[in-house]
Amino acid sequence: MNIHGFSFRGVSLHALPSGALHWPEEGLLVVSDLHLGKSARLSAVGGAQLPPYDTQETLSRLEQDLADTRARSVICLGDSFDAPGIDACLPEPEALWITRLQAGRDWTWIEGNHDPGPVALGGTHRAEHHLGPLVFRHIASPGAEGEVSGHYHPKARILARGRALTHPCFLCDARRLILPAYGAYTGGLYCDRAPLATLMGPEARAILLARCPVAIPMPRAAAG
Repeated sequence: MNIHGFSFRGVSLHALPSGALHWPEEGLLVVSDLHLGKSARLSAVGGAQLPPYDTQETLSRLEQDLADTRARSVICLGDSFDAPGIDACLPEPEALWITRLQAGRDWTWIEGNHDPGPVALGGTHRAEHHLGPLVFRHIASPGAEGEVSGHYHPKARILARGRALTHPCFLCDARRLILPAYGAYTGGLYCDRAPLATLMGPEARAILLARCPVAIPMPRAAAG
């Protein structure tokens, strides 16, 4: 399994190509912004008609990451579902799929701005979760220390061989770590835009998602 290993607040972590975060010492897998049910919600309100396979694709990727890492615990960092109540009306095969993934694991759902907590499903539901030197929540807080969050779906634009390429990415500085969106049908916010540009310190790195994740200095907007 291709990973990018790095240290944050004295903890050894792995960034996976899928956008998941693995904490091997704790047997923990962290994912953010799954946005399950997005295609169904958009279809119901007359929005963009997307192929209705996002939930299956996202759960399939999560199942593979769990198998590869043998994680005993999972933290979903909020916006696990695209709107309140979707968890209660999932098609039965998808609901059973989530139940199978939860079996034998300590599973924590963090509240997001899209979902207050999928209470129709098993697991623990929290506003935030503290583990060792780290605190897990959905949205980054000013002045936080040792914070792991999601919400912004960060992505970076880089130039390669004269072409501009876009990669979802982790963002990490001395105080906080922001995860990319894990869901199949999720957009993103360029890391040189507000508020990411001001949230992250000058030493921040972007860990680009690719077959082999790679860290670069976080791209910044050109001065002037």
